[in-house]
Amino acid sequence: MSNAYPQIHLVRHGETAWSLSGQHTGRTDMPLTPVGEAAARGVADRLKGLSFSAVWSSPSQRAYNTSVLAGFSAQSVKKDDLQEWDYGAYEGLTTKQILAERPGWNVFRDGCPKGEMAADVGARADVVVRQFHEAGGSILVFSSAHFLRVLAARWIGLPPEGGALLVLDTASISVLGYEHDLSEPVIREWNQK
Repeated sequence: MSNAYPQIHLVRHGETAWSLSGQHTGRTDMPLTPVGEAAARGVADRLKGLSFSAVWSSPSQRAYNTSVLAGFSAQSVKKDDLQEWDYGAYEGLTTKQILAERPGWNVFRDGCPKGEMAADVGARADVVVRQFHEAGGSILVFSSAHFLRVLAARWIGLPPEGGALLVLDTASISVLGYEHDLSEPVIREWNQK
């Protein structure tokens, strides 16, 4: 029954220098590393045999180039709502650096000064969820970790802060879908490498 309904495949972009170092990468347009490029090419094999009515990407080069290297350049459409969390003043900093200045900080709870709060990211995720329903077919999405975590939380009816409970590795694939019918959204697979 699971194959009777559309599925949303989520792909986190391949490795960048900042994902490797743990630096928050929101709107800084980082390229993929050679390892990230190789992992992006590997996504093609992992999606072989699947068809999608649409392929959407964050406008960041790390996400879009992952889609291209995975073989979806002809289909991939950039959507601004798929951009990563805007980390504002915390852009380029590691969690350790932020915690040294602001003990106990958590991006999902506390957001970022001069950037987005979880509710802001959740509002963008809600737009994307509506677009999934309007499209009515299986969709492939390329984006970044924190945004995809919030998107998955909103898909299953959790508040945006629920994304804190999910972790995503680079070049991972996750699948959103349904259980018994279209009224039961679920996470079917998560963080597959």
